Amino acid sequence: MKFKNQLKAIALASALLVGTAMAQETIKIGVTGPFTGGSSSMGVSMRDGVRLAATEINAAGGIFGRKIQLVERDDEAQNARGVAIAQELVNNEKIIADVGFINTGVALAAQRIYQDAKIPVFNNVATGTIITKQFDKEPNNYIFRNAARDEIQAPMIVKEAIEKRGFKKVAILADSTNYGELGKADLLKALAEKGITPVAVEKFNIKDVDMTSQLLKAKEAGAEVILTYAIGPELAQIANGMAKLGWKKPMIGSWTLSMANFIDTAGKNGEGARMPQTFIQEANTQKRKAFIDSYLKTFKPKNGRIDSPVSAAQGYDSIYLLAAAIKQAGSTDGERIRDALENLNTKVEGIVTVYDKPFSKTDHEAVTDNIPVMGEVKNGRVVYAYQEDAEKGADIRLKKKK
Repeated sequence: MKFKNQLKAIALASALLVGTAMAQETIKIGVTGPFTGGSSSMGVSMRDGVRLAATEINAAGGIFGRKIQLVERDDEAQNARGVAIAQELVNNEKIIADVGFINTGVALAAQRIYQDAKIPVFNNVATGTIITKQFDKEPNNYIFRNAARDEIQAPMIVKEAIEKRGFKKVAILADSTNYGELGKADLLKALAEKGITPVAVEKFNIKDVDMTSQLLKAKEAGAEVILTYAIGPELAQIANGMAKLGWKKPMIGSWTLSMANFIDTAGKNGEGARMPQTFIQEANTQKRKAFIDSYLKTFKPKNGRIDSPVSAAQGYDSIYLLAAAIKQAGSTDGERIRDALENLNTKVEGIVTVYDKPFSKTDHEAVTDNIPVMGEVKNGRVVYAYQEDAEKGADIRLKKKK
């Protein structure tokens, strides 16, 4: 009898030791984005939103008593570097999921590594329409997104230009990256559906500082508005280039017109630019106020303005969505997390929206076209473009159900 009791005591002690060891193990999540260079205002804001969410979850006890450990890597918006990072995070760091991807090209180049390893990926900023469809033909798709894809943004841009503001002659200026090329294609499709052919379609490269040639072609063609698909630094060159020519036309483009390095570099020349936004830095709900206050207190951005509010909010939400899936799965196994994401049975209160069954087996997009609003650059920050949207800012826009 005494011997049996000793065996039970040993077994119990062993179980407690295993449990303690498991509780002490961290849950490694990769955070991939450009933290330096022209895309950095998006990447850093996303990373800081992710950090904020992870800190909150860890302070509340973590997941299964295990702390989230963020494994951060700067992909510098370079496709090849994104691939190398993915290989490192999968093979060496043994992450259980990855969040981030700011640039469409990097996402498309690197996602295959995670897909093959059966590790879920959250695209919390990159918007190229094809991103979540890259592996549609495979039995299981490990790529998810909680950002507004270009297939949503392009029709919003066109509607703003053609229907709401009455422009007939439009010019498109887009960069030569995958982001710019794919976005331009979505714009052309949306314009064609309105029976509009652009009077000029021009492209440029990343780091170009002189848009005179492209702008002159648009001007000579009689363009009344400039539609854009690019990122902050080059968008600022468009705005400043128009000012140099003494030819000021409205800019309406993808959400990246909200980037701090567009607003700050363009200055007064960027005033009035409009773009789709899933989140505008306004404390119009208790949840958003808490998020904004915590972000500003923790990271102390200049002028009390988050450099890229959309990136920060979507980064924050991606961690809570992933945490909910891990809890539901009862595991950090990639296949079980993917299955939980596709069948999430708890609502997740985020900054952008309340996520209620945001994904399914055939739909890995958390944002539908009713969620974004139009933002406008005004006095050095992004505000609601329309008063009616501002007045209803506290109303949570939920994903459309199919």
